[in-house]
Amino acid sequence: MELLTGGELTDPELDALHAAAFGHQATETPWRQRLADHSLTWVTARLDDRLVGFVNVISDGGVHAIPLDTCVAPDLHGRGVGRALVRAAADEARRSGCHWLHADYEPHLVDFYEGACGLKHSEAGLLRLV
Repeated sequence: MELLTGGELTDPELDALHAAAFGHQATETPWRQRLADHSLTWVTARLDDRLVGFVNVISDGGVHAIPLDTCVAPDLHGRGVGRALVRAAADEARRSGCHWLHADYEPHLVDFYEGACGLKHSEAGLLRLV
């Protein structure tokens, strides 16, 4: 498996990975433009040229970074791909001057983020806007 920070990807292949990982229909999302406009960086995981993992990292421009859309191809769950993505994202955020990596995750992902990735639990608030 090859991990690349700022790795090349196409909108259709990330749409397909995101849909498979999150269980929804593929859309036509302008991922490349979003990444260029809003990301500190992103990390891709490829296996034999196939996009099998992705995480986007955004920042407040200061000391805080947030991983978004962490996704792994379902056939590779439990093989360390997600952990490698989050660790690479944290390393890159640190190199960029960030002091904190904040992650928002659902209860079924506690073991992954807190166990496998080493994040510490914290309370956070959420307000649905639409």
